[in-house]
Amino acid sequence: MAERFIGIDVSQCWLDAALRPEGRVWRTANTERGAAELAAELAALQPTLVALEPTGGLEAEVVDALAAVGLRTAPVNPRRVRDFARATGRLAKTDALDAALLAEYAERLRPPARERPSAAAQALRALAVRRRQLLKLLTAERNRLRRGHAAVRGELTEHIAWLERAVERVEAEARAALRAEPVWREREALLRSAPGVGPTLALTLLAELPELGRLDRRRIAALVGVAPYNRDSGARRGQRRIWGGRAAVRAALYMAALSAARWNPAIRACYERLRAAGKPAKVALVACMRKLLTILNALLRDGLPWQPPAAA
Repeated sequence: MAERFIGIDVSQCWLDAALRPEGRVWRTANTERGAAELAAELAALQPTLVALEPTGGLEAEVVDALAAVGLRTAPVNPRRVRDFARATGRLAKTDALDAALLAEYAERLRPPARERPSAAAQALRALAVRRRQLLKLLTAERNRLRRGHAAVRGELTEHIAWLERAVERVEAEARAALRAEPVWREREALLRSAPGVGPTLALTLLAELPELGRLDRRRIAALVGVAPYNRDSGARRGQRRIWGGRAAVRAALYMAALSAARWNPAIRACYERLRAAGKPAKVALVACMRKLLTILNALLRDGLPWQPPAAA
């Protein structure tokens, strides 16, 4: 049987699906019923892969419906899809064209399919994201309070107190969610056994980096965005820079690396060696982030707690 590929363009109101190689394109309402009907129709076609772009949660119902009928789905980076369109000379953009483009992208590049996270994993990630949002608001309000007029300081103070209580509530819910799952309890204990890893980094890694412990060190570093990339051309040797990745994980990892550079002997030795070699502090810290991530990846992969270098 010839392979078939589906592309789905997701908008607030519609799901536009395209089938390759037949070239058929059709539209369904982006509702729970519409997603279920589309999934049933696609299941009958037995596609090799279904590709779609994450759109801030608008794709949740159709992804759940596709998973329920056993179809393999691949969430793809919108930037890569647009680069693919430009590379093939297509500049026009409509929902139907985007769906067809996603189907062709899936056929030619075969992006990896991903399993749909469990309901508990989705809830934990939502709590981690909400905590980050509240902290951003809290920082902004504290900055406004320092410069604010006396007429608004009372209201700002009240809002800051509310935000602080909200952060505490979300953190308590996240801790309860971690304790409710035996696998998460075990993984959190392994992560926090490493010096420099606190509750914030452990929560961020468990919620937003489920691949940790399942990939090799190079792939996990690239996924987070702490792998330096070459920028060479001819005789020119450009400066290596990190690129892309998961910004929220990288930010939490950076703060942990600051602590680990003091308290974790392996990370401290790495930082001091790079600084002694003349590397800038930020370059040394990024290297420490990658080393810390590699260590944590190994802890979860092997299921063993941290051991100091001498004991290891």
